Amino acid sequence: MFEGLSSLLAEYPDINVMGVATTVADAIAKAALLKPDLVLMDYRLPDGDGAQASERIRGTLPDTAILFLSADPSESSIMRAVEAGASGYVSKGASAEDLVSSIRKAAEGEFLLEAATMARLLEQRRQSQQKAVEHQRLNSALTPRERDVLRLLSKGLDNFEIADELGIGYGTVRGHVRGVLEKLGAHTRLQAVAEARKAGLLES
Repeated sequence: MFEGLSSLLAEYPDINVMGVATTVADAIAKAALLKPDLVLMDYRLPDGDGAQASERIRGTLPDTAILFLSADPSESSIMRAVEAGASGYVSKGASAEDLVSSIRKAAEGEFLLEAATMARLLEQRRQSQQKAVEHQRLNSALTPRERDVLRLLSKGLDNFEIADELGIGYGTVRGHVRGVLEKLGAHTRLQAVAEARKAGLLES
């Protein structure tokens, strides 16, 4: 794949392929040695990911542009690449013309992701962070026993079954259920389970 890509780019006189790296460590070392104008980076590498390599490269070579060429089109990967300092993210399925055009633009300092795409990625990141904060808040509010009760509620057990499962009294279970509902802002057991799932409390 690398040979084919190098051969393709060699056809363009304004593009000079200075070197090829196949690992994060190799990419960091060669970038430091060669100081290229642009690094064409894959996301999946044998010893890590391209974002890790990009962070290290940009840390020592802030003027070097990094363009991702990857088969992983997930928005989480694109966001991670952008956070690591990438100028853009091109699919491996892109045409040679699109790839070369992206290389030229990135080398000239252009940022290649559309504003709408960035806005969507940032909103997803905001929602993810908000969920993490809510998860932490609720997880801290619930006692260990309430978390046990919530877990069993999510499995559809009633109060008697929960009492038997945990080896505690029925009245104690009722108290824990009330505590769970109150802390999750829920009016019913079903709603409490739904709120817990939304906050990520039942994912593990």
